[in-house]
Amino acid sequence: MAARKPRVAVNACVRQLGSHPFHMAGEKYLRAVVEGADALPLVVPALPGLVDPDALLANVDGLLLTGSPSNLEPHHYAGPPSAPGTLHDPQRDAFNLPLIRAALAADIPLLAICRGFQELNVALGGSLHACVHELPGYLDHREPADQPVAVQYAARQPLTVLSGGLLQAAGLPAQCQVNSIHGQGIDRLAMALRVEAVACDGLVEAVSVRDASFALGVQFHPEWQVTAHPHYLAIFQAFGAACRKRAAQRPRGTDHDIG
Repeated sequence: MAARKPRVAVNACVRQLGSHPFHMAGEKYLRAVVEGADALPLVVPALPGLVDPDALLANVDGLLLTGSPSNLEPHHYAGPPSAPGTLHDPQRDAFNLPLIRAALAADIPLLAICRGFQELNVALGGSLHACVHELPGYLDHREPADQPVAVQYAARQPLTVLSGGLLQAAGLPAQCQVNSIHGQGIDRLAMALRVEAVACDGLVEAVSVRDASFALGVQFHPEWQVTAHPHYLAIFQAFGAACRKRAAQRPRGTDHDIG
């Protein structure tokens, strides 16, 4: 019998479409799990109080936290109120923050991207800058809004990868280029996190959890056309390897084989 592919839980965002709320995840994240990590993505609804984090994590081998147009509500990190018109997703906040802590407690491989990267920092006690581009000394890390998607996601941001971390172990060079599509950023780094990479203005662009087997957060978007970009693919391959290692430790017959 063929080896079971590792299962990766992918968090959903909540969106109102017409009269009904929908739970959804972007296709680019799902494709990256399949094509980059060689794993089976399972979209998990943001239903705090109905989906138990521990029960969920007992049936998966990895957790991917996605980016989103929405921002974390600032009360989660004692930040000032958001600017009028800021999109929020309180159900995602209420579900993902305890899910992150449960995943780390169970040592589930974790890859957190953009909003997920920010959630990882906040879940562990860190805080965020709401508008990095308004701060002295920092660049504007937002995408050019008037350009097509291919230009918005182009690798245009210099990245310095620190030695001794997960990114270096995955094969990323000390200097490389990645995309940059975010308005928020890390203010106070959570004590449990290690800086993995920084932008040329010093803004933290990647972190890992110090005591975890594999828990990586990146502010950029490696899921974008993952197989076409060696640095992005290396990140997902490292995540997939960690998920396969976790899956190999799972006793057969403890759950239903669905992939």
